[in-house]
Parts: sequence; structure tokens; C-alpha cells
Amino acid sequence: MDLAQIKAFIDAMASSDLAELEASKDGWTLRLVRHEGRSQPASRVADRSPSRPNTPTETLPAAPEICAPLSGIVYLRAGPDLPPYVEVGQAITAGMAVCVIEAMKTFIEVRAERDGVVEAILVSPGTLVEAGQPLMRTV
Repeated sequence: MDLAQIKAFIDAMASSDLAELEASKDGWTLRLVRHEGRSQPASRVADRSPSRPNTPTETLPAAPEICAPLSGIVYLRAGPDLPPYVEVGQAITAGMAVCVIEAMKTFIEVRAERDGVVEAILVSPGTLVEAGQPLMRTV
């Protein structure tokens, strides 16, 4: 099973109301599970606009997030002696690698969906993340 096939399964699940999807090929099994409360597609920029207290019709500016495309271990640098992919305050461009996630001994680059500036890194290196979990916040 190659990365293009995995991404196709992720996109198919994201565009449907399936709660779970499992596929096997060449001795590999891919199992995707939608967790309640995480309905946005993985690896998409999620816009969340919380309401201000006492004024439910007004909203704060959106805080776009870069989310994990799949579950796995997140790494913020390509190697122990290499600089981080990005740092807080750094300008990023669409398509730029911001971190990697290791799943089933495969490293998947997570890329920025749009230009912006890294406002916060929401995960620690080497931790397990879930598909759809916010990794970074940008402005």
C-alpha cells in the first residue's frame, strides 16, 4: 500500500459519514476510525471562531490550525542533530513541510495548506497524535 492509496482512503472517509474504514493489501492493513468531536478532514486547515462572552453574535478572528493527517508519532525535526522544520514566529508558505508523522514505520510529511506565520506549536516532539488533532496554529 503506497502513500497515494492511503491519502485516497483518508479523503474518501473525510468526504463521507463513515465512522470506520479498513483496507488490506499486500500484507498491510490500514484502519481509519473517526473519533467523535473530530469531524474536520485530516491535514486541512481548520477555522474555529469562538464566540465572545456576552456577545454571541460577534466572533473573534479565526485561528487556523494545521492538523495531523493520520495517527502516529510526531517529529518536529528531520533528525536529532538537525534544526526544527519550523519555529514559533516563522513565516511559512503553502506546501512547506512543517513536521513529519511516523506511522507503520513510514514517515509522512505534514505540509502547510496556506501561507502564514506559526503562532504556536501545540504538540511535543515524539508524542502520539490522533488523526485530525491540531499540531500548529498559524496566523
